[in-house]
Amino acid sequence: MEICTVGGYEEVGKNMTAVKVGEDVVLIDGGLYLPGVIELQDQLDFQKYTEKALRRAGAIPNDQVLDKLGWSKKVKLIVVSHAHLDHVGGLPYIAQRYPNAEILSTPFTISVLKTLLEDEKISLPNKLRVAESNSIHPVPKRTSNLKVEFIHTTHSTIDSTFVVIHSNEGSLLYALDYKFDDTPTMGLPPNYEALKKVGQKGVKVAIINTLYASKKESNLSEKDADEMLKKAFLKTKGKNSALFITTFSSHIERLNNIVKHAKQTKREIVFIGRSLNKYVNCAIKIGRCPFQNEIKLLKYRNQINSFLRKVEADPGRYLVVCTGHQAEKNSILERISKGDTPFKFKTGDHLIFSSSVIPTEVNLEARKVLDAKLRKMGVQLQVDVHVHGHGSQESKKKLIELTKPEHIIPAHGNREQEKGLICVAKEYGYKLGETSHLVSNGEVMNL
Repeated sequence: MEICTVGGYEEVGKNMTAVKVGEDVVLIDGGLYLPGVIELQDQLDFQKYTEKALRRAGAIPNDQVLDKLGWSKKVKLIVVSHAHLDHVGGLPYIAQRYPNAEILSTPFTISVLKTLLEDEKISLPNKLRVAESNSIHPVPKRTSNLKVEFIHTTHSTIDSTFVVIHSNEGSLLYALDYKFDDTPTMGLPPNYEALKKVGQKGVKVAIINTLYASKKESNLSEKDADEMLKKAFLKTKGKNSALFITTFSSHIERLNNIVKHAKQTKREIVFIGRSLNKYVNCAIKIGRCPFQNEIKLLKYRNQINSFLRKVEADPGRYLVVCTGHQAEKNSILERISKGDTPFKFKTGDHLIFSSSVIPTEVNLEARKVLDAKLRKMGVQLQVDVHVHGHGSQESKKKLIELTKPEHIIPAHGNREQEKGLICVAKEYGYKLGETSHLVSNGEVMNL
């Protein structure tokens, strides 16, 4: 088994890994590097994403390394672990390089990918195929005995999975974005039995997320976030004050809990912003949006401006769920803070951030500026009403104990975060350079 670490190693974003068994190659994920995308957005002459522009900005994986290896024409399947943009967002621009490879993923992920393609008016030659969580699929047109297994896990978006590549040369476990949440508020807990079964059969190598590998605190559940939301809403006093809340648009479980508590306010619940519209509609299309009849969903700027005039005239009537928790350019909150909408925040209005700040320099600075503007307006801010979708050290240990991989490769983190997982692995007898491996993008490992 050969593994090419295409992207997402020693960094957070543009995740992509190639696995070669015999003459067959399977690609896992094809994500964006979001700071690179932001860089493009800041270019005044930038009109439309193109593969060339994204490569120049370092915003998509450098999968051209597969050309040099002679692997590109051997790609039989592209597998996607879940619907976050740093895992699926690059595929509209690079999947056409592998025209004979199907793209296989869970219902919500495929729904999101279809929407991304529609938004960018991109047509791929690749067939898009839906696979349910906890299912196994033979790799099409392979010459070796290759199968792909999706194992359900909990994360900050629905239909998230571990991916297992089964072969006669052993199994590879791809465990990037996950948290072991035993008390989710939507859907099932992680499929521990399936992970245990994979471990019993033997895992040659596990590629594991490292974001919080050094954090020893216990994982907080989405149930804890639900309780935080309940308390946050109780603090929003003032019947005639505006009430806004923002969170990750793809976090359908969190949005469901927001709506549950929002109903107690007796206000009309309105979702505004393009990304919210995108992800909520994707969930509706696959029958995974339990709150769809409880909300109004607005997408277009003229609709949103018309609605915000109503909020300005009668702020106590509405609860507004909006985009902008990272202070993204042209998000609803960013536009309001600039005075670019019919609505203006006033002293005593409320804004809940049911999110954390993604720790990039761009995001941290943008949120600092936004928060300062809002506080100057007299807005009552509640921040970090949130629990992470990534597991702490506890989740890494449990995964190792369940699956007992022969080798461990850290990914999805900076070098210091990756070293945190190496330290965890050391506790279980793994030796750096022998059974645990620090790698960079573009390397090839033969295990």
